[in-house]
Amino acid sequence: MNILFIGDIVGKKGRKAVRLFLEESMDELMVDFVIANGENATHGKGLTKEHMLELLSAGIDVITLGNHAFSKREINTYINDYDEILRPLNFHPIFPGKGTFLYEAEDKKIRVTNLIGRAFMEYEVYNPFDALEKVINEEEKGDIHIVDFHAEATGEKQSLAWYFDGKVTAILGTHTHVPTADLRILPQGTAYQSDVGMVGPYDGILGGDRENMVQRTRTGYPCMFELEENGPTLFCATLLTIDDHTNKVVKMKPIQKIFDI
Repeated sequence: MNILFIGDIVGKKGRKAVRLFLEESMDELMVDFVIANGENATHGKGLTKEHMLELLSAGIDVITLGNHAFSKREINTYINDYDEILRPLNFHPIFPGKGTFLYEAEDKKIRVTNLIGRAFMEYEVYNPFDALEKVINEEEKGDIHIVDFHAEATGEKQSLAWYFDGKVTAILGTHTHVPTADLRILPQGTAYQSDVGMVGPYDGILGGDRENMVQRTRTGYPCMFELEENGPTLFCATLLTIDDHTNKVVKMKPIQKIFDI
């Protein structure tokens, strides 16, 4: 079985690149199931219903979120109606939506869990270790369990992966928008990558307007967040090949492609 995990989708250019890639490569890569982080899909922050439906229609099976999950208040009106959308499990229970769910594809039960980190994030959330442990101990087990850990600190991501090595199929990081080269299968079989990367403006900074981002970083002067409109679009994802008998990852393949859009 092949599961494609797509990194943070950023804005219109990101959504378009996702559709183009899936149209061109799904059959070639023999992809059976697609997970993507969509928390930045609407102009870089949040996800409207229109854009959520656009991503699902492009071929994504599960959309995970992160710290910008509720940046567009519209999500409160629809998130409970779609099992295909997950928000971080370790948000306070007052937040609508779910953080883990069991899906089915190719005669396999696939649990997907969305977590958010605590280090260097802008607000308090519950302990992601405790949240994932509760899922493993109390929820129905699937054949496969994929975790999107939306976190800033690489050390926090690595710690979660080592602690849960052998207890979940894969832990893949999102949030930093920069793909890391540390893909590996840990000793007990859990596949890991600190960050899958993003799908968005290649000539921007994390997808944002380059000039504004440089000014804000260099001077500290506040500026309105805008996406980079010029230049090509980067597509980043990771392809997991899973043995149908053991349900373990046997191969991880990073995917990076540039689209002239």
